[in-house]
Amino acid sequence: MATTTRTVTGLTSTTKDGVGASPRRPDGTLKVTGEFAYSSDMWMEDMLWGATLRSPHPHARIHGIDVTEALRLPGVYAVLTHEDVPGEKRYGLEYQDQPVLAFDKVRYKGEAVAIVAADHPETARRALERIEVDYEVLPPVSDSRRAALDPEYPLVHEKGELPEHPEYNQSGNRVRYQPIRTGAFAESPSSPEAHREALERLRAEADAVVTTEYEVGMQDQAFLGPESGMAIPAEDGGVDLYVATQWLHVDQRQIAPALGLPQEKVRLTLAGVGGAFGAREDLSMQIHACMLALRTGKPVKFVYNREESFYGHVHRHPAKMRYEHGARADGTLLYATLEIIVDGGAYASATPAVVGVASSLGIGPYEVPNVLVDAYGVYTTNPPCGAMRGFGAVQACFGYESQMDRLAKELGMHPVDLRLKNAMAQGSRIITGQEIDMPLPMAEMLERCRDLPMPVERTELEDPSDQRTLPGGVAGTTRGEGVVRGVGYGLGLKNLCFSEGFDDYSTARVRLEIVAGEPVVLVHTAAAEVGQGLVTIKGQIARTELGVEKVVIAPSDTQVGSAGSSSASRQSYMTGGAVRTACASVRAEVFELARRKGFVPQGREDVELALEGGKVVSAVDGVLVSLAELLGESAENGTVVERTREYHHRPTEMIDPELGQGSSHTQFGMCVHRAVVDVDVELGLVKVVALDAVQDVGKVMHPQQLAGQIQGGSTQGLGLALMEEIQVKDSEIRNPSFTDYLIPTILDTPPMRIDVLEHPDPHSPYGLRGAGEPPTLSSTPAIVAAVRDATGRPLTHAPVRPEDIVGIDL
Repeated sequence: MATTTRTVTGLTSTTKDGVGASPRRPDGTLKVTGEFAYSSDMWMEDMLWGATLRSPHPHARIHGIDVTEALRLPGVYAVLTHEDVPGEKRYGLEYQDQPVLAFDKVRYKGEAVAIVAADHPETARRALERIEVDYEVLPPVSDSRRAALDPEYPLVHEKGELPEHPEYNQSGNRVRYQPIRTGAFAESPSSPEAHREALERLRAEADAVVTTEYEVGMQDQAFLGPESGMAIPAEDGGVDLYVATQWLHVDQRQIAPALGLPQEKVRLTLAGVGGAFGAREDLSMQIHACMLALRTGKPVKFVYNREESFYGHVHRHPAKMRYEHGARADGTLLYATLEIIVDGGAYASATPAVVGVASSLGIGPYEVPNVLVDAYGVYTTNPPCGAMRGFGAVQACFGYESQMDRLAKELGMHPVDLRLKNAMAQGSRIITGQEIDMPLPMAEMLERCRDLPMPVERTELEDPSDQRTLPGGVAGTTRGEGVVRGVGYGLGLKNLCFSEGFDDYSTARVRLEIVAGEPVVLVHTAAAEVGQGLVTIKGQIARTELGVEKVVIAPSDTQVGSAGSSSASRQSYMTGGAVRTACASVRAEVFELARRKGFVPQGREDVELALEGGKVVSAVDGVLVSLAELLGESAENGTVVERTREYHHRPTEMIDPELGQGSSHTQFGMCVHRAVVDVDVELGLVKVVALDAVQDVGKVMHPQQLAGQIQGGSTQGLGLALMEEIQVKDSEIRNPSFTDYLIPTILDTPPMRIDVLEHPDPHSPYGLRGAGEPPTLSSTPAIVAAVRDATGRPLTHAPVRPEDIVGIDL
């Protein structure tokens, strides 16, 4: 398929499979036929198998570890504990607070205590059973509210144990406390008494006040490829690690100090990734595999089983929220307050960033003059939590959208009309004072979503009692007598790219040469392809910018500069921007070479030239020279043009620790959902009949992959709305398997009508806007709102449980 795109030179490009087309993924056929090599498929003839001994207790002191019997087992090559860590004993994504192997206490069930390398995975497992650990079991520290607010609550990490970050208002078990104060609440930002007085005045002015407590459960990323990788010792004393991850360079930054090696001796290459969604931002087996490989002198492979994977990676932060909104009779919002507590579990991971997002976007995309937010991220002995698609924004969105529905009902308004009344737009400011200086067609999106065609009513079906169309399907015990239909809406404001002063950048190396008589472009980045489609976007950009159809994408590794994380919906923006910038530099060098060789007429500027179809062309003079003639065959001393460039987005700043003001975000995205559900109010079962979406993406880069991202994000939100929750009791996971942890299947996923808008962001490459996360925000509250509409029940917990629908208190 050919696509027409305006290039930076102003000329028209018709390069096949450029920006705006839907070229086939190079890994697509292999994945659907089962031939794609994932990280768990790697193999070397003399490799060993790694295995991890994990704590059976969520909280305990370690008084001793005896590995003697494990070492005596034939086939065991090494058994290592914290005493064998060659360098730094702690690592971490933001804080260095997590032990490589536990050395004083264990702080969650499943924490790594020892590692084994053996010649067979079953031998490694038997060796783990022979390791003896002397534990002194301690009471769990599992109550996140007490961890946030009770100074007498036991500490997960002793005072002075960890580096201090005063900018995060740390104290006790608080990883970060972030207040935000605007309007009447900003007059005395630190005075609870003044806040109470201001709140009473505002309540008196309001015609409607709604106050509700909400909870969002712990969600798992539920990727299908468990943690795995292979470490190979190198002749220079370093190590080569092949691993499924989201950020090669941040892994390298954490691994090297633990191994006592310089970073250049820890080389990482991206292996096949079987899904990520944030969980692969944190380390799992990386340091352990490298330690065992360096100790044994042999390649070491790790593959977690599914239960170990549940313990071995971070999850979505569960949240407890208390909202209050006051509005005038016409729906105008007067004030809002929010207390949100997110449970980070035993180690910090991304908790500080989650708190930053949850607080700054906590009231949503609504004009509210008086706001009071108190956001807490805390340590507990619950499972560690970190990045998951839409982190912080997902939890808050469920709260503020539920509040909009409650307020609309209180005022007798349609839920869309209330949202339109208070909608933000370009030029509005969020509660941190940051201006939205890019298009935000929120009102248009709401109206378009409301006006989408509705699915047929149940009574219009050929057989309304057909069990295949009912909640519960053919396993149901009713024939639709208790089925009620409901409709709900949801929208969410999501920050895109990294925030709060992080110097976010990506690096790209682009090489243009002539091979076998035709121009070929090589694109090399360290960006992780985790299923989101960057594997095609990089090639599309190179074709558009350089007018060359043959583009080779080099494997991602640390031999080129960092590309940042495949998270925050940032890779098309950041790595796409880096590839585009490097291509522009290559293009300029080609024009200069053509000028030096006399192919460019006198007076022609670069803006009048373009690369098109493997040729240098002019809008005035037509074709000037082919790239093959200009550069010559690279194998015969031809000219190779290669440039490496970094791309940085505009600077952001941390929100201040007292009032919570500051321009902390790079870009904003939004999706609006309308959900239609059928609910069996007697059985507590829900069937999502339709889940339609309107999303602005700035610029469609790859239409097919964009649709997949919106569908995938919406389905993940459906899971959080109705079924996905890690059950934790006394800090222990009760359902660490896909038998007991439910995820949506194709039978749970409804038809999705998707309406895509393109309002370009003037600050981003091609005007694009990250698209993967916004649907995850808005789909959850839309579905829960539809279930509320059908049942009339308050439904303050996500996911909604059958007992919530039928009104049974279990």
